[in-house]
Amino acid sequence: MSPLSQQTQVRPHDRPRDRHFAFCLPFGAQVQGASQGQPSTRFRFWAPSCETVQVVFEGDAQATPPLTMTPTGNGWFEAQAPCGPGTLYRYDIGNGTRVPDPASRFQPQGVHGPSEVLDPRAYAWRHAQWQGRPWEETVIYELHVGAMGGYRGVMARLPALKELGVTAIELMPLSSFPGERGWGYDGVLPYAPHAAYGTPDELKELVDTAHGLGLQMFLDVVYNHFGPDGNWLGQYAKPFFRADIKTPWGDALDFERLEVRDYFSDNALYWLNEYRFDGLRLDAVHAINNPGWLRELADHVKARVEPGRHVHLVLENEHNEANLLETHFNAQWNDDVHHCFHVMLTGESEGYYRGFTESPIRKLARALGEGFVYQGDPSPVHDGKPRGEPSGHLPPTAFVSFLQNHDQIGNRAFGDRLRALADDDALRAATAMLLLSPQIPLLFMDEEYGSTQPFQFFTAYTGDLADAVREGRRREFAHFSAFNDAETRARIPDPNAQQTFVNSSPPPAEAPVEGERREWMHFYKSALCVRAHLLMPRLHHAKALGATVLADDTANAQAALVARWRLGDGAILTIALNLGHHDVPLDTQPEGMVIFETPGRARDRADAGTLPESACIAWLTGDVREYSSEHDARIAHREEPHA
Repeated sequence: MSPLSQQTQVRPHDRPRDRHFAFCLPFGAQVQGASQGQPSTRFRFWAPSCETVQVVFEGDAQATPPLTMTPTGNGWFEAQAPCGPGTLYRYDIGNGTRVPDPASRFQPQGVHGPSEVLDPRAYAWRHAQWQGRPWEETVIYELHVGAMGGYRGVMARLPALKELGVTAIELMPLSSFPGERGWGYDGVLPYAPHAAYGTPDELKELVDTAHGLGLQMFLDVVYNHFGPDGNWLGQYAKPFFRADIKTPWGDALDFERLEVRDYFSDNALYWLNEYRFDGLRLDAVHAINNPGWLRELADHVKARVEPGRHVHLVLENEHNEANLLETHFNAQWNDDVHHCFHVMLTGESEGYYRGFTESPIRKLARALGEGFVYQGDPSPVHDGKPRGEPSGHLPPTAFVSFLQNHDQIGNRAFGDRLRALADDDALRAATAMLLLSPQIPLLFMDEEYGSTQPFQFFTAYTGDLADAVREGRRREFAHFSAFNDAETRARIPDPNAQQTFVNSSPPPAEAPVEGERREWMHFYKSALCVRAHLLMPRLHHAKALGATVLADDTANAQAALVARWRLGDGAILTIALNLGHHDVPLDTQPEGMVIFETPGRARDRADAGTLPESACIAWLTGDVREYSSEHDARIAHREEPHA
């Protein structure tokens, strides 16, 4: 462990018996002595490209003269100032250039404004004893905080999400980015939650409220690049980057440097220990291209959160590196599953769907039975090069599956929801497989209402950067057949337009749920109720037994399979899925009780030896009643108010 990392270990008074939490960062502004009424703040800043640095105070503290920082070696500068929470400051790196703190805890005026000194222990947690939930109990609901009305807007929806059967809320990235609105993947200050969504204490209240309802809170974090506007690191810390490796976002981050590794490792611990998130989703780690650091990060997390807490780490990784899921990470987003379903539901075959158009039902069978589709196989999307590693030895819970998420909707030219592209009956059948498979399901906001509202790519850039993003977005689709002329591409929504954000924001929490929205919600709720009562208690040590293809004729719209899993208690879960437009023979009747079916009365046809078109039927062996009552008791105990 590095000397810097040693300074950030969890201290005794940060453990759950306390109601106040702070992660002591080895850099940035750290309040000292605030509780004694004589606050002072330590400033620590890594600027190896600078000879001198000053702390410059602004706002109410601007009468305080700039404070010259003391160099302490290896590019580090330190200073102690008689100031406390609420102080606004920047670093003067020379030539009149003033920059925000790269470890700023809050940017109340945005990424180009001053940083604010905060006392993280000012918030008193109401549910400080919350220890999280086992990974097998996870049902993820991904959402965009801004589109949901900020932290307060998300908080208002928590009771309904709990009632739906969701057990984990995953927030798209919160790190400060330029402008009021954006997806968050262009963040430049990873420690400062975006000011447009609310204050840091309001974010803590959101997490606290979720915990009081028995809900986990996950956060999407971006450690592979910084955004194009507001990142000053290159001017005072050039060694943070590698000039010899270029990425789509500029020079690559140098994860061989201790300071870079610590900067992001401490960020993960900061969100988990100070904001009490229950898990992190690491965006596009294939762009980091440093598995050694990923393992180091996971080791730090496991060693430095309080004993007994359930903390989960999830990867997005195009490389399908199964070895990372064996000991260090709970799961990976399984794009392979999504692509199989999407090809069968929509018939699309361009872009990365090219790798899934040949026998998609067989590829889905492999994904359900072994995890990844590509396990070292040549991929047409990767110029025929091998992709992935063998994954059949991993438990099904090592894979997060989905039919929709922010990428798969928002990266489409018009942000089309899957329901706008697919047949409703087939979509319900695919959804049933998603929600009842032992793989961990993920829903995207408003999906549970059968939403057809788009989720489009939006930003709030201005000037030349706005023009570049708008035109770059339209050029991305030039190689797709539907957008091969400039006139068609010009209709792609402008990411910077306010209306693009409005188009992507779901109805408010208080909007009535009626008609087909209510019907879809009931469908999702019913399937998740079955998962909660009959499957969750049995998922630990579950093992896939493989999947048998019943029909595979893409030209004639025939696609059906039967998948089986042995659950932790030895019970067998069997799910038959037909996404084709024709009935198929079901020669062998699965054992057990039917626990879910779509459409209604599909089991009658199955009993007669036929799996209807657009159908999904699940059977389970074992004592269903015993596990239902046991699960009810566990949930009731978990949701008791915490001291």
